[in-house]
Amino acid sequence: MTKSYMKRLSFALLDAITDKDPVVQEQVCSALCSLGEVRPTEMLHACEEYLKQHDKLAHPYRAMVLRAMEAVLTSHIDKLDKDTASTIILLASSEMTRTKEPGCDWQQAASSVLVAVGKRFTNQVMEEVLSRFQPGLLPHCSVLQTLSNLSVSNAFGIVPFLPSVLSTMLPMLGMAKQDAMRVMFCCALQHFSESTLEYLANLDQVPDPTVRRDTFAADIFSAYDILFHQWLQTRDAKLRLAVVAALGPMSHLLPSEKLEEQLPRLLPGVFGLYKKHAETFQISKSLGQILEAAVSLGSRMLEVQLDTLLAVLHSQVCVPVESSSPLVMGSRNEVLRCFTVLARCSPDRLLAFLLPRLDTSNERLRVGTLHILRHILNSAAAQMEAKKPLVLSSMKLPLLDTNNKVKRAVVQVISAMAHHGYLDQPGGEVMIEYIVQQCALPPEQEPEKRNLEGEALAAEDSVRAVSISTLYLVSTTVDRMSDVLWPYLLEFLIPVRFTAALTPLCRSLVHLALKRQEAGADTLLVQYNTHTNIPSPYAVTTRLLVVSSSPYLGNGRGAVSLRLLKVLQQNIHPLLAQRWETIIPLLLEYLDEHTEETLSLKKWEEKLLMFLRETLAVVSDNTWTCQLSLEMCKQLPCYNGTPQEKNFLYKCIGTTLGAAASTGVVRKHLQELLETARYQEEVEHEGLACCFGICAISHLEDTLAQLEDFVKSDVLKKSSGIFSIFKERSEYEVEKVKSALILCYGNIAAQAPRSLVLAKVESNILPNMFHCFNNKVLGIKVETKDPALKLSLIQSLCMVSQAARSGAQPGSFHFSRKAELVAQMMEFIRAEPTDSLTTPLRKKAMLTCTHLVCLEPALEEQVQADVIHGCLHSVMALIPEPQGEDDGCQKPLYLDTMRALEDLLTSLLQWNMTPQGLQVIIEHLRPWIKSPRGHERTRALDLSARLLHYFLEHLHVSALVPFHNLGVLIGLFSPHCADLWPATRQEAVNCIHSLLYLQLGYEGFSREHHDEVAEKLLTFRDELIHADPDVLFHTCDSIAQIIAKRLPPDQLISLLLTMFEGLGDPDKNCSRAAAVMINCLLKERGTILKEKIPQIVNVLRSKLQEVNEEHILPAAQQSMYFLASQHCTTVVSSLLGSPLPFDSHTCALWRALAVEPSLTAQVLGLLLEKVSGDVPFKESRAFLLGSTPDRVATLLPLAATCALYEVVSAVESGNAVLELYPQLFVALLLRVSCTVGVQLPRNLQAKERRGTSTTLYNRNLEPCSSAVDALQAVLLRSGSQDVVQFMEQGGGWELLRNSTGHEEGVTQLASAMAKCAGPRLPLVTKVLLCTQSSMYEIHRVTSTAFLAELLSSNVVNDLMLLESLLDELLARQKDRSTSVRRLVLRGLANIASSSPDKVRNYGPQLLTAMTNGLDDNDDPHRLVALEAMVGLTRLLDLMEPWDLRSVMLHMAIRIRPFFDSEKVEFRTASIRLFGHLNKACHGDCEDIFLEQVVGGLVPLLLHLQDPQAPVASACRFALCMCVPNLECAELAAAFQKHLQEGRSLHFGEFLNSTCKHLIHHFPDLLGRLVNTNLFYFKSSWEGVRAAAPMFTGFLVLHAEPEQRLQVDLEQLLMALQLLLRDPVPGVREKAAETLGHLVKFA
Repeated sequence: MTKSYMKRLSFALLDAITDKDPVVQEQVCSALCSLGEVRPTEMLHACEEYLKQHDKLAHPYRAMVLRAMEAVLTSHIDKLDKDTASTIILLASSEMTRTKEPGCDWQQAASSVLVAVGKRFTNQVMEEVLSRFQPGLLPHCSVLQTLSNLSVSNAFGIVPFLPSVLSTMLPMLGMAKQDAMRVMFCCALQHFSESTLEYLANLDQVPDPTVRRDTFAADIFSAYDILFHQWLQTRDAKLRLAVVAALGPMSHLLPSEKLEEQLPRLLPGVFGLYKKHAETFQISKSLGQILEAAVSLGSRMLEVQLDTLLAVLHSQVCVPVESSSPLVMGSRNEVLRCFTVLARCSPDRLLAFLLPRLDTSNERLRVGTLHILRHILNSAAAQMEAKKPLVLSSMKLPLLDTNNKVKRAVVQVISAMAHHGYLDQPGGEVMIEYIVQQCALPPEQEPEKRNLEGEALAAEDSVRAVSISTLYLVSTTVDRMSDVLWPYLLEFLIPVRFTAALTPLCRSLVHLALKRQEAGADTLLVQYNTHTNIPSPYAVTTRLLVVSSSPYLGNGRGAVSLRLLKVLQQNIHPLLAQRWETIIPLLLEYLDEHTEETLSLKKWEEKLLMFLRETLAVVSDNTWTCQLSLEMCKQLPCYNGTPQEKNFLYKCIGTTLGAAASTGVVRKHLQELLETARYQEEVEHEGLACCFGICAISHLEDTLAQLEDFVKSDVLKKSSGIFSIFKERSEYEVEKVKSALILCYGNIAAQAPRSLVLAKVESNILPNMFHCFNNKVLGIKVETKDPALKLSLIQSLCMVSQAARSGAQPGSFHFSRKAELVAQMMEFIRAEPTDSLTTPLRKKAMLTCTHLVCLEPALEEQVQADVIHGCLHSVMALIPEPQGEDDGCQKPLYLDTMRALEDLLTSLLQWNMTPQGLQVIIEHLRPWIKSPRGHERTRALDLSARLLHYFLEHLHVSALVPFHNLGVLIGLFSPHCADLWPATRQEAVNCIHSLLYLQLGYEGFSREHHDEVAEKLLTFRDELIHADPDVLFHTCDSIAQIIAKRLPPDQLISLLLTMFEGLGDPDKNCSRAAAVMINCLLKERGTILKEKIPQIVNVLRSKLQEVNEEHILPAAQQSMYFLASQHCTTVVSSLLGSPLPFDSHTCALWRALAVEPSLTAQVLGLLLEKVSGDVPFKESRAFLLGSTPDRVATLLPLAATCALYEVVSAVESGNAVLELYPQLFVALLLRVSCTVGVQLPRNLQAKERRGTSTTLYNRNLEPCSSAVDALQAVLLRSGSQDVVQFMEQGGGWELLRNSTGHEEGVTQLASAMAKCAGPRLPLVTKVLLCTQSSMYEIHRVTSTAFLAELLSSNVVNDLMLLESLLDELLARQKDRSTSVRRLVLRGLANIASSSPDKVRNYGPQLLTAMTNGLDDNDDPHRLVALEAMVGLTRLLDLMEPWDLRSVMLHMAIRIRPFFDSEKVEFRTASIRLFGHLNKACHGDCEDIFLEQVVGGLVPLLLHLQDPQAPVASACRFALCMCVPNLECAELAAAFQKHLQEGRSLHFGEFLNSTCKHLIHHFPDLLGRLVNTNLFYFKSSWEGVRAAAPMFTGFLVLHAEPEQRLQVDLEQLLMALQLLLRDPVPGVREKAAETLGHLVKFA
């Protein structure tokens, strides 16, 4: 029975081997191997029988079967009996030689089977193979290949047979005429020789130790003779290489005398092939083997050939490598191995050959020689030991080579030298310095270097990168180098030429220092008396500190420099250890927290300077401090090429001098700095000035004295002093010195203690600054023309004034020269060109004025006016920057200049923070606000907005006073809301916004008061960016409404008079905006202008005469029309009689009725009666009986709907809309519902198609669309913009218009109302509830959908609507409409979202309703049942357990058929509900329900592979809920691990684990689970169909053999065989895999 079963399994799989899909084929082979793992003998017999029975099976499939057999044989050869082995040997031999065509996969597979069997049954295999290897007959190629492979795989077993094999083979060599057969013979001889050598090398392990080398010598030499003298001369390249590959190992078996005799011909014959072959690996390998053989016998002939051999091998190494393929690199390595062999036998001759070639100028020869030298240094170290001085001396010329390839090779040689003790010798320091020099190569040069083939060198292969790697490697891994490199590497820290190598240097030094620190503290200390070239601690400290200021340069040298400082702390000063152990890690941590982009260099420099100050404080030794400052001054010239680092060094010098106690030393160093500074470099001025400023913190008097002495010296005289040798440039140089000195004074004022410096400002600092600035010719002061000098003076004066402002208490410091300095600044500003902005001079001058203005005494009014006028003229008139390449550079400067002007004006405003003071500054801006040039208007409005904002932010009203000029200011800014420039429009709105809040402030409101009306301005501001005139003027009208709402009555006339002036604005947009806003103001506030009307009319008439623009007259006419009309009912009826669609005049008339709110309400009420009171449509049947009747809209409701839209569209209708909001909303919603799919009357359809009227208003007349538009208008007009926007984003309006999406549209509308218009819902629902009994089904559906969605929002609780809505829905359960019943269930389920705490209270009613929904048989599409399942899913977790107990089983049974529904919604809902049912009974699962749980496991697990993601997700949830009821901890852990939501599922791994635990804990379920899976073998979803056999396979895999009786194997096997013919490859693959698992039951 077992054999028969195994045979059926095997044959089922073998039949599937012909599958067209390669993945399935691979799985079939894997399954066969699985059978073989358990029953190898039976599987092999089955394969053998199958191949015999299917003699015509195609070769590729036969090869697959044979490969499966080989795999089983390889793993289980020890289980194979002799009879089976004989059968397999005969089969494989027959298959292998069935055809004479050589080289096919099938023959190779058969050969591999023989080789696998031959590992154990050597004699039987050899007997069979040798039977096909007869003397005098050329053997089959596969026979030779099999013999060859057997010798490789089982050398110890095959070598004893080789003498007879060779004796048979040798005569065949002459018979082989075809090159392919000769190649096979060569391969066989190569492998025979290699196996023999392995055998002879392990005689202590072999079965027959009597075998000797001499046994093979004669036969091998005979074969050699044919191969070398005949076959090697062939033209076939493949054969030549095969011959060479064989000659290598054969040379070891040749008789010694024969090898010695053949060497003069053999060596040239082999290396002569280099010229004939591009692939040289076999040649090089064979040559190496021949050389080893020759060296091992001590050949004298090799000495004769040596020079020629070296030349050939050298040329091979020098050939450029064109590829990095393994074959090419292998060939190169074999050549180098040849050099190793020669180095061990003839080192002197080898070096005599190599070293002279290092002196050549040829790059290839030098690089190749260096590679060989590096190799032999490593591979023949013992032979090279005595040659160290010679090798070192030979490196002199290569060290001077500038070629990058040579450099890389030299670095690699030096690395080898370091590992073998060469650098300990005299001259080794030169090698180390060379490495450091290469580390210092500039990184930017590396990418442009290319190799000889033109390929760019990779960054990691560059000379610098290789050198850096080598230095670190040598420092960290070669122990003997520690004493060589320490402290020698310290010598390279200071020289500038090694700057680029600082990072690797510091890294290596840190490692060396830490290593010595571990050995003992004394070994780390540097003995300066014995190492005279080592830099001093002061030099090291200065160097490392300064380079740390640019921490990311040089691949992050800042961090490694600080680390080196930390480990050198004992060498720097003994007292620093404790403090540096704390502070340096903090600095390193700060660097780790930032990147080059996020690090603030200013903050980083401050931290380093603080580190220096703390260091000086800890040492507290004046001598040490002075010595450090001296070293810092010495290193200044080292940083001439790096301004940032040099400026930081200046700051360090200032800090160090500040800590020095000796004033003489301080003054001396300051004098030296002044004398040696590079004044022609303007960037250095800042560093020098910072140095003096920092020093002045501690030595103010000495710093000022030293500066004064320098100023009074001859240095500033043009004809003498230090610049006398540059007479032609002396004036220029003097100006640079003055510029630097002025900056020094400015920094002293900014840095020195405020209490001390204020006394020096007017007595010392300012006089000396102006002494440097002013030139005198014949005693007359002459203004300088040097802009840099001016800029320095302004910048320094800015620092002085800022110091005076920040250091003085209000009113305590009286700056007598304030007016003089302001005048000087204004002089500079006026001198600047108004047509360009290229320097920050005017910006800095205005900043200086800003600080000066804040000081006492106050400026005179005329001076203030001059300052404002001059600064405005200097900045406002600037020509706009062109949008070009320089725009990015100029724009920041322009913005900074504007901000400086703003700061100046606000500082002037601070002196008079009253409406009058504000008016004064705005009056200065008025000409610019009215300017005909757009850019000037924009700047003026921007400044005005900022000033108003500042005034508002600093407003302090002690008593309620009027803002008397509010109307004038708003009138000035308002027309510019329609300016041609978008930025001007937006700034105008900002001005109005601030003015309205200023008015609120003067009315007594707090600054935190938030005015909704005023805030609407900000929403309008964004609309003003559009240039559409309609948008602009509509927005202006809205702005005017806001102004009207917040403007005090007494300001209205002044506002109107100012705006009337605006009608004559040269900008037509501003003129029209003024007209629009005047009309709005008259409309909103005209009732209070009774006394002023004559004046207004006169002004208006005059403006009509003055301004000849077409927009003025209509605006003036409209201004007179404000009163509401009489006889409202008649007007409405007459207008409704107008033909549809309404033309533009009719629409305008409708909108005119919205002027008066009470009138509007009356109009809307009448229109509502027309919309709701008449029949919405009439049904007319088509000519064919039984066809669906068409619905045609009735005219009166349609016209009323269109009219209602027009009235509501008017802005003024808002109040009336709010008053009638519930009635309007419900009526229009129901109007929308009953017009879905309703057609226009035929006459209107024809009119729309013709489109003859040119005055028709551009609106859609379609009944449903017109109702939707009206509803939108009502929502917008009532302030429910958010509802409209919510609907637009979700496509709700479009859904409302069509029959398929109408219900979803109503749901979206209800959701939007709940979120955005909650307070309006009580009245809306009250009206809507009255429509529940409507005769129209669509009305009931719409109202139920709306109410159901409301129940999902918490607003029903807030508004106490829950009970009334719930009662109404429960009452509609028996509605005759399926849609209504379904929506009722949805609404009841929505309670879970809005009122979860109320679910328990209504539990029985809700459960009854839902259960009835599950049982609803009147719904053919079962949508009510679907809604019930979805609702129960939401409600179950919130209900009382005892309420559920009676219905759980009923629910589980009712929903089970939906698990496999074709509709994804049903599958998802039923499975998720099943999960919730399980969750509800956790810990209390009755046996009868547990049966449902067990029954649901298989479908749930399989549907994890459902093609629909929601179904798979529901299965995850349901399974996690089921598992606690199974009470299996391991299964629960597996589910928790694999089924977490959001985690990707490896289904195979999870299913395997699940089956393991199921079978272990529930062994009796095997049969039931397998039978359930069989049902899904026919599933329509291929993922499920593939999962079912996989599930079955894993169940069988983990089952015990005794459980076999639970499974109907016959049925299962037939079902799997059917699946093997499934059209989906993935299904066939899983079926094959499962068949492999069924061996468990064999």
